[in-house]
Amino acid sequence: MPHFFEAYFWNISNPELWVGIGLVLFFVILVVAGVPRLVAGQLDAKASKIQSELDEAARLRAEAEALLAQIRAEKAEAEAQSKAMLAAAEADARIMEAEAKAKLEESLARRQAMAERRIASAEAQAAADVKAAAADVAAQAAQTILAARAAVAKTDPQLDAAIAQIGTRLN
Repeated sequence: MPHFFEAYFWNISNPELWVGIGLVLFFVILVVAGVPRLVAGQLDAKASKIQSELDEAARLRAEAEALLAQIRAEKAEAEAQSKAMLAAAEADARIMEAEAKAKLEESLARRQAMAERRIASAEAQAAADVKAAAADVAAQAAQTILAARAAVAKTDPQLDAAIAQIGTRLN
């Protein structure tokens, strides 16, 4: 590019001079037409739109963070409630287990006592039956023996008295 201060550049027949003049005139027309204000307005509008979008994004982020904090707090509360419910359920289960064990032991004790009473009753009944059977056998044996002796000696007053007493003493 030639130097501006040389004589050749300022010659009217030089095409570079006319290109330079045209370029300067173009810039002057642009300034007069208000293109820089228009471009600045467009850039300001675009910057304002971008700033509003950034503000909206910041607001949405703040809302999301607040919502996240709320959800975390609710989660912690729910976990605490579930732990409390689990502890209460475990305590209830231990209480129910102790109650069931006590009821079972009580039931077993009642059944054992009832079985012991039945056994004692059965033993007493068996002893009474054995005594009655033994008394009947003894009475029959005594009757047979006494009948055999009585056949030998027809009347014996002591023997008749003894036979009469056997029936009342054995029963």
